[in-house]
Amino acid sequence: MNLREARLLLAERGLITPAQDFTSKGRFADGAQYKVEIPSCEGPAVMRTVLDEAAARGVTVHRVSQGSGVMMLTDGEIDEMLALGADHDVEVCLFLGPRGAWDTGGQAKVSAAVGGVARGNEMVAASLCDAYRAVELGVRSLLVGDIGVLELLGLLKKEGELPADLVLKTSVLMPLPNAPTAALYERLGATSLNVSTDLPINVLAEIRAVTTVPIDMYIEVPDDQGGHVRFYDVPDVVRVAAPVYLKMGLRNAPNIYPVGAHLAATAEALGRERVRRAELILRLLAEQDEE
Repeated sequence: MNLREARLLLAERGLITPAQDFTSKGRFADGAQYKVEIPSCEGPAVMRTVLDEAAARGVTVHRVSQGSGVMMLTDGEIDEMLALGADHDVEVCLFLGPRGAWDTGGQAKVSAAVGGVARGNEMVAASLCDAYRAVELGVRSLLVGDIGVLELLGLLKKEGELPADLVLKTSVLMPLPNAPTAALYERLGATSLNVSTDLPINVLAEIRAVTTVPIDMYIEVPDDQGGHVRFYDVPDVVRVAAPVYLKMGLRNAPNIYPVGAHLAATAEALGRERVRRAELILRLLAEQDEE
């Protein structure tokens, strides 16, 4: 098979590469093309800092996500984050705790690509325990780093064991580099897709052409995921990927997972700077709207 024939095979399966002028017609339920997500919001103290900084800068934050995992938060801390979310109309998304990068295995120590996996059924069971505990406390958004766990959670939603409105957001630790993979994750139950950090605009368009759920994408990427700073790509990202969460990581920032009191000041400072980065992105989008 040559490349032309391979392209025809993809086209026959609905995987057609969109033209350069592709514009997504997708929107969030409220009609918005994009929303702002602040990641690494590791507990109530960081979340309060993020919300205070957002209010001071006039930045609307729609979602915060946490990376240390449900198992690293007390019930009281989860309750406090949910209360802050309810008061400020912010979605609170918590990571399922067990993962390859913290386990006893060696592969995740040398390859970040398997950092989010659940090694063996015991870790899958632990992930389900995290999910059920979070849901029972009122959490309605979970961050999933393992494809098998994603499928199980999707099935449990279909069976009515988990709430129908539960958001299942894929982690950047689950590689999502192309349209067929994006479509697969959505079929398995993903309701928010964190795409790989290095995708060009045409690949984002290809993914949007075969998916309906929101995309979330790092605009500034942590160093351990590539370190890209893509501010000037944002107008095109919004154009082709809507509905899309614009997610602000930071270059030159330490990995703080799992966080704790020993890293509290660092986590809060990083949260403030992520909000400042979001303000810069929103300025670019406003500037485009004025043209």
